[in-house]
Amino acid sequence: MAYDEALADRIRRVLGARPDVVEKKMFGGLAFLQGGKMFIGIIKDELMARVGPQQHAAAIARPNARTMDFTGRPMEGYVQVAAAGCRTEKAIRPWVDLSLAFVATLPAKKKKKPTGRKRA
Repeated sequence: MAYDEALADRIRRVLGARPDVVEKKMFGGLAFLQGGKMFIGIIKDELMARVGPQQHAAAIARPNARTMDFTGRPMEGYVQVAAAGCRTEKAIRPWVDLSLAFVATLPAKKKKKPTGRKRA
C-alpha cells in the first residue's frame, strides 16, 4: 500500500472543487499543492500537514499529532497525524485549513530556468 486512498478521498471532499490545488505523487505517498507549494499529504495511512514554524508547537500538542520525521530527521513546521486522528472529514478540515493558511503566507514560487540549449 503506497498511501491510504480513502484518506485521499476525504481530503478531496474537504477541499471541494479547487482549480488551484494539484495532486502529485511524492515520497511514495500523495501530496496536495497550492500554487506549487505542498500543504497537505499522505504518507502510508497518516496525514502530513505543513503548518509552519510558528504553529508547530501548538499543532503537535493536538491529539494524534507529532513532528514529521519520515526521513529520520525531525522537520520543524511539518506535522504527521496518526490514522486515528484523520478518520473523518471533520477531523481533517482543521489541518487542511491550517496548512492552506500557512502556504498562503509563503512567497510565490520562482519559475525554473529552462535547461539545455536554445534551438536556432
